[in-house]
Amino acid sequence: MEWVERLPSHNFTASLLLPRASHARAGSFGASRLRRNRSSGPARRFLPAEAFRIPHFFASNGQQPPSGQSSPILIPAPPGYDSYACGGRSTMADAVETESGTLWIVATPIGTLGDFSTRAGQVLQQVSLVLAEDTRRTRRLLVGLDLKVSGSLRSLHEYNESVVVPVVLQCLREGRDAAIVSDAGTPVLSDPGFELVHRVREEGFQVASVPGPSAFVAALAASGQPPLPAVLIGFLPPKKGQRRRRLSEPIMSQATTVIFLSPHRLGAELLDAAEILGKGRPATLMAELSKRHERAEMGTLGDLAAGHEVQKPRGEYVLVIGPPLEEPPSSHKPGPREANDAYLAALDITGERREALRNAARELHLGRREFYALLLENEDL
Repeated sequence: MEWVERLPSHNFTASLLLPRASHARAGSFGASRLRRNRSSGPARRFLPAEAFRIPHFFASNGQQPPSGQSSPILIPAPPGYDSYACGGRSTMADAVETESGTLWIVATPIGTLGDFSTRAGQVLQQVSLVLAEDTRRTRRLLVGLDLKVSGSLRSLHEYNESVVVPVVLQCLREGRDAAIVSDAGTPVLSDPGFELVHRVREEGFQVASVPGPSAFVAALAASGQPPLPAVLIGFLPPKKGQRRRRLSEPIMSQATTVIFLSPHRLGAELLDAAEILGKGRPATLMAELSKRHERAEMGTLGDLAAGHEVQKPRGEYVLVIGPPLEEPPSSHKPGPREANDAYLAALDITGERREALRNAARELHLGRREFYALLLENEDL
C-alpha cells in the first residue's frame, strides 16, 4: 500500500492530483468528519476529509522529520493517485524504462473553427494531459470540432501555474506527452504557460510547437504598418497609473507596437496612448480578427481615440501602432548668420570650441567642413 505524507505546515487542496470523484469539502482532521472515498471500487473505504487537503509528497520509510517539527501524519493514498494527472496509471519502475515525454504548444482558433489544423487535433488526441486556460471554453471548442480527447483536461492559469509545473514534469518523466492550449490563439505569448515552458526546458525535456492562429501575427500582417521591428505588449494594466507608465516605456517610441485592448476600457486606453505616444502617431485599430464582423480603422492615435468605435465598442480589439514618422529633410539651407548663432549657443553650453563646432554642425544637419566654411563667411566671427 502506498502512503502519502501530510505536512502540517501545508494547507492547500491538491485538486489537480486527485480524481474528481474523490474531492471532499475541507474539514478538521477527526473521526467525526468523514467522507466516503468513491474511487476505491467495490471495497469502499472511509477517509478523513483532511486526507484530501494534502500535498503530493510520499513519506520515506522510517525517515524522521527534523528536530523541532511535528511528525507527519500518514494516511492511505487513493488508488491511482500518483499518476492521475497524466491521464493513466503507471509506476516509477515503468518510468525509468520509458523515454521522456514532450510538452506541446498547440495554437487554437481566434475566431474561425476552420483555422484549427489537422496536426493540432492529432496532437490533442494523443497526449495524456491537456492544460487549458479555461477548461469550459476548451471543451466547447473540442465539441465544435467533434474532437475526442482521451487524456485528462486540466486548467492552467496564473494562480495555479506553480502547482501545475511539478505535475507536468512528473508526467514527462513517465514518458507521457502533455499539451498547452489557450482560449484563443497561440499559448504563452500573452497567456499563462511561460513558467511551465521555462521549467520544462530547464529540466531537459523537449518542447514542440504546433503553429497556428495568432492575433499578434494576424494583426501585424494586415495592419498596413511597418512589420519590422515589432513589439508585442499584450494587454495593458487596468489601472490608469500603471497603464500610462507602461505606455511611457522607451521601446514603444522606436518600433511598431502591438497592444491587445479591452472593450471595456477601449476609450481610456486609446486616449492614454494618444497623449503619451503622440496624437499624430500612425496606428490601425482592428476588431474581431478572422470573424464574420472583422473590421479595421487606420489613422492616427488622436483620430482613433475620438472615432466612432469608441462610442460602441464590440468584440476584441488589437491596436497596431506604427513607428514615429520621420520629419522630411528641410530644403532650407542655413546661412552664415544662422551658423554663427548655433555655434555661439553650443559654445556657451560646452565651453570647448571643437565640441561646440561638432554639436552645432549636427544641429543644422551640416558636415563639419561645410559648417566651418559658413562661419568663415560670417563678418562677425
